[in-house]
Amino acid sequence: MTRPVFLLALVFALPARVAAQEAGPAREEWSFGTVVAPAVLPDGVTALYGYVGVPEMGGGFRQGISGFELEARGRLDYFRLAGIFEVGARRAVVQEGPATFAPTLSLGLVLNSGSAYLDADNFGGVLLRITPGLVVSWRVSDTVAVVGLLDAPVDLGLAPTGARRFQVLTGGGAEFYLGSGITLLMAGQLGVESFKAPDEPNQVRPGYQVRLGIGTRLF
Repeated sequence: MTRPVFLLALVFALPARVAAQEAGPAREEWSFGTVVAPAVLPDGVTALYGYVGVPEMGGGFRQGISGFELEARGRLDYFRLAGIFEVGARRAVVQEGPATFAPTLSLGLVLNSGSAYLDADNFGGVLLRITPGLVVSWRVSDTVAVVGLLDAPVDLGLAPTGARRFQVLTGGGAEFYLGSGITLLMAGQLGVESFKAPDEPNQVRPGYQVRLGIGTRLF
């Protein structure tokens, strides 16, 4: 009785083994990361996060969908008293072991009060924001991931005043797994900011952003 059972098992096992070899090694799934890491969430994974920093604080929602990620986020730039609301997507273009490279693109609105209390060069208005960028994540251990960040937000005034703002910020940080699906992010970026207030000449100055964030996976 054992010989027929053994032969039957071989009939089903050998094709499955050949198919697995032809398909190559299975893609490794990240077991942690919510705020920035991994660069793209695995399919079906949902995460919520929030952060405080300079000059912004905010939060967002991430959803992994078949190699893509959809994200919605809201932020408050308390230096300018400006609300920023965006939706965007990421796509993993390179996945090599623990590393993932993902270009990003988001679209949103900036509602700027025009407050000059903490930023003397600020200007008010409603601006359309387009943000291309890049996220790189590298898992260095079971509880630590290093991230690289590049953001280039472009703000275009919707009123015919010629107001605009352009930034290029690059940098990175690390995300740490705390347990129970919760991770902590520490990241910073430096760069340059070019802006033109209504009826004013264009100006250029340094740009920066620092973030301390925490997030959790829902599924």
